[in-house]
Amino acid sequence: MKDFYTMGIETSCDESSVSILKNDREILVNLISSQIDIHKIFGGVVPEIASRKHLEAINPLIEKALSESGIGYGDLDLIAVTKGPGLIGALLVGISAAKGLSLATGCDLIGVNHMQGHICANYLTHKDLKPPFITLVVSGGHSYLCKVNGYTDYEVIGSTRDDAAGESFDKIARSLGLGYPGGPKIDKLSNEGSSDAIDFPRVMLEKDSYDFSFSGLKTAVLNYLNNMKQKNETINKADVAASFQQALLDVLVKKSIRLIDETGLKQFALSGGVAANKKLRSMLKEELDKRDVKLFYPDNILCTDNAAMIAMAGYLNYKDGHKDDNYLKVYPNLDL
Repeated sequence: MKDFYTMGIETSCDESSVSILKNDREILVNLISSQIDIHKIFGGVVPEIASRKHLEAINPLIEKALSESGIGYGDLDLIAVTKGPGLIGALLVGISAAKGLSLATGCDLIGVNHMQGHICANYLTHKDLKPPFITLVVSGGHSYLCKVNGYTDYEVIGSTRDDAAGESFDKIARSLGLGYPGGPKIDKLSNEGSSDAIDFPRVMLEKDSYDFSFSGLKTAVLNYLNNMKQKNETINKADVAASFQQALLDVLVKKSIRLIDETGLKQFALSGGVAANKKLRSMLKEELDKRDVKLFYPDNILCTDNAAMIAMAGYLNYKDGHKDDNYLKVYPNLDL
């Protein structure tokens, strides 16, 4: 039986990535060209710069991916590309490259929801993982709590109402002068501080709600910093980072565990950039172990934006009978 090769292309934000997947869950190559060093001087991603850097990187990455995997253009069966959510200019670079490849090679084309890609990253690390399970997706711009009923069947139980978890990490890190990206920096600095030094709010919203809202927490931290500066009092950055992180993670964990208790499922998958947060992993594991629920999370390289997860999601959708044509559009505000 002929092997099936899927090329994944990811350009939704500030990482240009190309990957080639063999059959179901075997990564042949997963190349990532990061723009972090370019954007960190601005304290965040500059969309126009990101788009231009994607233009420079994407074709060389495609050539390198084919070279390192040992296959040719004629061996490809499917081109999977991120169609949203993300920065519109950045997404257009990936979509244009994918359309060109599809036309030139005759491969089928499929657009992928970036957030579905994050969920599917777990399949690449854990070959034995299969639905149903509960998943918490926490990335720079989105937070979702979902029930995964099947490989392409997602039931969104809770989502972001305003600032997402990753976005909040970045904003507080910038306010503390830690730089970009904020998540890893706050996670590291928190180890030097006390998580109960400052009583920041845990916003749970309405009774039984599974949605997330972190704008109030962000505002509380910014007000605290401004008040301390006005009083000329010394700010313990480690305590602020630890207390902020604890407040945010408490909400994520409590809602996740409540959903596990409600559904009775015995598998929980964490994904997205914030899935690399060590404290979040340990807090979830502690609670899930009490309930004999198994915790899954991707390898760190698969937590951040990458094309392997896009290829995985594209492959699953394609096998379920979905594909697109060259009228495929970008969807910057796409929901899961």
